Amino acid sequence: MSYSKINLEDVKDLAAAHGVGDVQEARFPAGDLGVEQTGFNYFKVKPGKREAFAHRHENAEEVVVVLEGAGRMKIDDEIVEIGPKDCLRIAPGTARQTEAGPEGLTLLVFGARHEGDGEIIAAEEFWAD
Repeated sequence: MSYSKINLEDVKDLAAAHGVGDVQEARFPAGDLGVEQTGFNYFKVKPGKREAFAHRHENAEEVVVVLEGAGRMKIDDEIVEIGPKDCLRIAPGTARQTEAGPEGLTLLVFGARHEGDGEIIAAEEFWAD
């Protein structure tokens, strides 16, 4: 078949499945669509919450698009305010974590697919209040 289609709400929320559903939703539709070369994720960070952990990719460049809401993203040592329709390019090797404002934050993240390329960084090590 030359295309595939799925609704993001039909993709399993892995945040809930991994015990961090009180903070965010995390849906990874690439597998459901049979994607081979492009990785992408759909995240919703709940109002006033911060993603459960920071992460970086050794090889993958990512583009983050803010669909709804506003908040902040810590990118390495810099904190950047983000809002609707903002697009950010995150270079390989760059650590990042988002924090939602009072209305929450919905993001679409995509880039080239590099299986096993992600490194999780504990939130308390990355973004200390």
